[in-house]
Amino acid sequence: MRWKNVLNVVECHAEGELGKVVTGGLFNVPGATVFDKMLYLEEHRDDLRKLCLFEPRGSAVHSVNFLIPATDPAAQMGYVIAESTEYPAMSGSNTICVATVLLETGILPMSEPVSYLVLEAPAGLIQVRCECRDGKVTQVRFTNQPAFAQHLDAFIEVEKLGTIQVDVGYGGMTYAIVDAENLGFGITRDEARELCELGQIIKVAAAEQLPCVHPTNPLIKGITQTEFVTRLRREDGVVKSRNTVIVSPGRCDRSPCGTGTSARLAVMHAKGLIAPGETFLHESIIGSVFDSRIESLTKVGGLPAVVPSVAGQGWIAAMSQYGLDPSDRFPKGYTLSDTWLEAVDDKLIRSRDL
Repeated sequence: MRWKNVLNVVECHAEGELGKVVTGGLFNVPGATVFDKMLYLEEHRDDLRKLCLFEPRGSAVHSVNFLIPATDPAAQMGYVIAESTEYPAMSGSNTICVATVLLETGILPMSEPVSYLVLEAPAGLIQVRCECRDGKVTQVRFTNQPAFAQHLDAFIEVEKLGTIQVDVGYGGMTYAIVDAENLGFGITRDEARELCELGQIIKVAAAEQLPCVHPTNPLIKGITQTEFVTRLRREDGVVKSRNTVIVSPGRCDRSPCGTGTSARLAVMHAKGLIAPGETFLHESIIGSVFDSRIESLTKVGGLPAVVPSVAGQGWIAAMSQYGLDPSDRFPKGYTLSDTWLEAVDDKLIRSRDL
């Protein structure tokens, strides 16, 4: 074996969305905060993201989380999230995967029936409540950093569609939220490819036409995701809907998307469609569900905001080791437009540059 470095990787999925967790083999990443460490990895060691996510070790449907020491003494662990084309400040499904792996592999001690964790994402501290039974994490509920609406009922011009109406919300990533039914979609599995192609076009148009800058962190800006949603319905006092988020470079989030759910809660509250404490069940394109609610109200840089919590379950699927032979002819991995929609080998979409 001629590998110079070995990454220990635990593969976990949260309600269908795969989030790899690198539990060992990472160097001491420089940075005063986890956000700074994310910037360092993005700017200086993006090869690690490609090693884990690009083919031949990864695929378009993978994300990866790099476990690092927390910089805030209140947190037990930090983590940097990397996706196919960006390093988001926060991800709900990845947070569920990280919490599940930390407890089920024994990196952090599990307490039954409930384990409480404080994790440090690039977005800030994330409070996590894990229900546990017989050594298994049966539910992870994380309280996200505040989410807020940025544009309500905005009109944009979109190639192939003409004028469409969107909402824009931030929940850890910034989403253009689109009524799928207005465009003739029911968000079913057979529509996935068409939704992906259209979602990419809508995202680009929204990012160009609707300025979005985080009010307290100017390095977080730009619309990087499209979220297709069905209309709300109320059943037995519970608010329900279906959604799919199009993750660049063009594939459906398999989970109901935690940050997309957070952004949608913020938009719903801004429109008077949901109150704090009400349950919102958000269903994915494959039928999995996140249980969410608004825990409290707050402000971010003067903007009205909500503090959302989102719950789901994760399952460990595999454990492996990644490395690179010095003679490997694909040291940066590769992508093909057959499954990635576009080849992204050396193109990293930095949301702050949009």
